[in-house]
Amino acid sequence: MTFAEIAENVRIALDTLRSNPLRSFLTVLGIVIGTTTVIVISAFVSGIDTTVQKEIESFGTRSLYIYKFDGAFNINPSREERMRKPISFDDAVAIDEHIASVERVAVFVSPVDYTSGPFQERPTVRYRDVEMNNGTVTGVTVEYYNMGVVRIAEGRAPTPSEEARRAQVAVIGIDVANTLMPDVDAIGKSILIKGQPFEVIGVLQRRETFLVSSDDPNNENKSVYIPYSTIRKFYPQHDDNFVMAQAYPGRVAEAFEDIRGLLRQRRGVGYNDPDNFAVTTSDRILEQFDQIVGGVFALMVAISSVGLLVGGIGVMNIMLVSVTERTKEIGVRKAIGAKRGDIVWQFLVEAMTLTSLGGLLGVTAGWLLAMLIRLILPSYVPLWAPIAGLTASLAIGLVFGMWPAVKAARLDPIEALRYE
Repeated sequence: MTFAEIAENVRIALDTLRSNPLRSFLTVLGIVIGTTTVIVISAFVSGIDTTVQKEIESFGTRSLYIYKFDGAFNINPSREERMRKPISFDDAVAIDEHIASVERVAVFVSPVDYTSGPFQERPTVRYRDVEMNNGTVTGVTVEYYNMGVVRIAEGRAPTPSEEARRAQVAVIGIDVANTLMPDVDAIGKSILIKGQPFEVIGVLQRRETFLVSSDDPNNENKSVYIPYSTIRKFYPQHDDNFVMAQAYPGRVAEAFEDIRGLLRQRRGVGYNDPDNFAVTTSDRILEQFDQIVGGVFALMVAISSVGLLVGGIGVMNIMLVSVTERTKEIGVRKAIGAKRGDIVWQFLVEAMTLTSLGGLLGVTAGWLLAMLIRLILPSYVPLWAPIAGLTASLAIGLVFGMWPAVKAARLDPIEALRYE
């Protein structure tokens, strides 16, 4: 079929659609809904995926996280995982001293067992008459501030000497500073942590967070960091350490295997026994997240496909009605020399024009909805989404328009001319 013939069939199709605009719109409503859903879902998933990737990578692409169980997306650890022996401070020292692929090691400990649930009571943080109950107090070794993961907006980080003498100093998140001291400079002020005085020596830059809520223990904007040795002074019984190691550039995989081997040896893990700890990298966390998002995306696409299927059935139904209504027209075309292939292409082009217009409406509606979603959640429409939506709508017109087109082509011209 030549381009001119295709253009003529498209013109005929558009004339037919204009003659029955309401019927045509209702016919492709399923296509519009299905395509809109695909665009919105892809925009939502792509926005979240990009945001989460940036957030995880902001903690360092060379970072490795060591804990007694995998804490990335393990929201319901088993009893066996909870009962595992904690990662000790000596384990962290051994990693720092014996793993050549590791550049730095930082150790964290919290006075709160957050693995027991999000409603555990936290130490209160107070300045004069203002008190915070949702601040996250954590002890951390000074090496953490040298990893490039956190940035101090005001003041400074603790020094090794302050760590050694268990100084009562604190570096606080921006939300803590704004809550406790909204109108004054926080540096040099004395805050009370569970009744004990601590001097504020630094305020962290705001970190954009998406994976965690404003009250989540991992929300760094609500963090109150004090020296590791200081928190052990007040909470000597707390030894559930979290270790963060930073590998040298290009040696993350090597560091991963070396740390695993060292910890298996130190923790007495048998040759054929599974690890009783977890070592996680940014890439592994992203892989886990991508698996979760991929499953959700596949489910939502399957649901949106129902709308496309309903739209395809509607198109087939209306095209069958159109064949019946235009039986005489088909007879005239055949009488003046139109071949079966010409009739088939006429109705196929009409069906594909109908569904592609529905797809175009769906893409436009989906794009507008994605712009509205962006006001609340991260979202953007990837290039492949409208292409996939329009391609799917064209394919539906081709598949579901085939039967009506073949039926029209098989009409006997003599009987068609007699049809009233």
